[in-house]
Amino acid sequence: MIRETINQVLKFRDDRNWKQFHNPKDLAVSISLEAAELLEVFQWSGMDIECKEKQDKIREELADVLIYCVLMADVCELDINEIIQEKLKKNNKKYPINKAKNNSKKYNEL
Repeated sequence: MIRETINQVLKFRDDRNWKQFHNPKDLAVSISLEAAELLEVFQWSGMDIECKEKQDKIREELADVLIYCVLMADVCELDINEIIQEKLKKNNKKYPINKAKNNSKKYNEL
């Protein structure tokens, strides 16, 4: 995520003086609730697992999840790019290409 976008999210929050209401617990709850709203888009979609006709709703709910993630990272003083890079390194070790490619098993089953 580019710094400009992160700064816009934080400015939106700060302009409204909402940081006072943001703590890790409540932000984690909000992330989970917004993720559930994203999941709701796919509820009862039957064979249409991509839900192409619902792209606008998917975009909106995914944006909500990502915004709350930015807010959570800020409150916890975490650098988004850094934590993603760290996680990718761990995942590369857990899921080596030669074992994981075209395989849906979990790392402990590879």
